[in-house]
Amino acid sequence: MPSATRNAPTGDAVDCHSHVYLATLPIAADARYRPGNDAKLATFLALLDGNDVAAAVLVQPSFLGTDNTFILNAVAQHPDRLRAVAVVDRAASAADLTELHAAGVRGIRFNLIGRPLPDFAAPDGRRHLRAIADAGLHVEIHAEGAAWTTLLPPLLDSGAEVVIDHFGRPTAADVAGCPGFAAVVAAAAHPRVWIKLSAPYRFPADATAAARAILAAAGPTRLLWGSDWPWTQHPEITDYAALRARLDSWVPDPADRHAVLAANPRRLYWR
Repeated sequence: MPSATRNAPTGDAVDCHSHVYLATLPIAADARYRPGNDAKLATFLALLDGNDVAAAVLVQPSFLGTDNTFILNAVAQHPDRLRAVAVVDRAASAADLTELHAAGVRGIRFNLIGRPLPDFAAPDGRRHLRAIADAGLHVEIHAEGAAWTTLLPPLLDSGAEVVIDHFGRPTAADVAGCPGFAAVVAAAAHPRVWIKLSAPYRFPADATAAARAILAAAGPTRLLWGSDWPWTQHPEITDYAALRARLDSWVPDPADRHAVLAANPRRLYWR
């Protein structure tokens, strides 16, 4: 990992997908992964400083379940610089969701990798999505492949804003051959859909081709970039700057790239 200095960032770039945690924190009973190392807030902030990234969004790791205490404490320490995406269960009340918004949370995440798909079209699913939207929060979905053909119709009908993690994780090497990714591209033009250009190492498709397909369908105005630091389960990824530089090939136009890095995240997370 490149060395980082404590110089204050001079730009307005935002890392929209990162994680902080300690390996000693209580792990959720159904966790599929247990971290072996810490991802400390101080380490991450120094990395942002060293790469001229002004702000970041902390996403609740799936292995911590619905205990959002650690990321909420992090945001409370740096309320101007950090926002969060939390995980809650279906029992979360309107007051619970409103309290999370007041604490700097802007989204509720559903990590559906390796899990049964929720029925967002069912009455309780619709009520949950409506409660999230009414609290001023978006719905963030981590899913892959053909799951999107099932997930997207009720999500788009819900009235909630939807953030799609990691390009939608196409499962075919050729994005043109992935029906799930075709559904993501079709949804990209929807005014309440945002897509994160992040974690290209988590799917087999060419990320440049995926980004160009999304850009062609919807333009840059609801695209976001995230580092996915600290790259859990991918120890081969060690260079934050190199990962950030990949965005330059995905989105070659400087004005479009500024929208992805700065203008878009400020509209979504700092309101």
